[in-house]
Amino acid sequence: MSHISMELIDADGAVRENARLASDGSTRVDFLRKAGLSGAGFAAGGVLFTGLADPASAAISSRRRSRRNDVKILNYALTLEYLESEFYARAVAGGAIIDPVVRRFAEVVAEHEATHVRRLRAVLGKAAIKKPSFDFGDAVSNQVKFRATAQVLEDVGVSAYAGQGPNLVQRRAVVVALSIHSVEARHAAWIRFINAGSTTTASEQDLPAPVAFDQARTEKQVLKLAGPYIA
Repeated sequence: MSHISMELIDADGAVRENARLASDGSTRVDFLRKAGLSGAGFAAGGVLFTGLADPASAAISSRRRSRRNDVKILNYALTLEYLESEFYARAVAGGAIIDPVVRRFAEVVAEHEATHVRRLRAVLGKAAIKKPSFDFGDAVSNQVKFRATAQVLEDVGVSAYAGQGPNLVQRRAVVVALSIHSVEARHAAWIRFINAGSTTTASEQDLPAPVAFDQARTEKQVLKLAGPYIA
């Protein structure tokens, strides 16, 4: 069983640095930017895909679309949904998310991610990979770190679905991937609004919708972001 630790997700310590920055009196926009979660946040979040090992990330093809390739792509997505579902479930259960706005976000998204897991498992059937184990450290028990980590996970998730969607061949796989992709984008916008978009001083890159087109990342590009952090 794969094990994904907070050290992999936050290899350069950016997320964990948020609490210190916040305690120094920085605004939410400031500490997110200083922590590298505005634009460059993908670099920290991308390392979560090191856990997408056997067989999910083994050999997804962008040239030869097939039913077998669809299974690999959906398992790639399932592992990410496992991670997100566990992240939000632990945060909600732990009781550290006390801000009512943040807690409402966490509760709703926890249910969404759990539903995504069930849906992908249903589509994959016996081909679905098992749930890995995860270690998020205090990102699920510290509200500031939770918010920052949630933004990283949601942004990376959106780019991953966008990157693999065009490689799917079966209509059923396309339908489930697209239906989840748009919801993940809503999650990303929601947490971005909580973290920065509700202020009048936020820069464009911190807004819930910072650009006209989101970047789609291939599996290779996502894993390349993780490479420098893999021991």
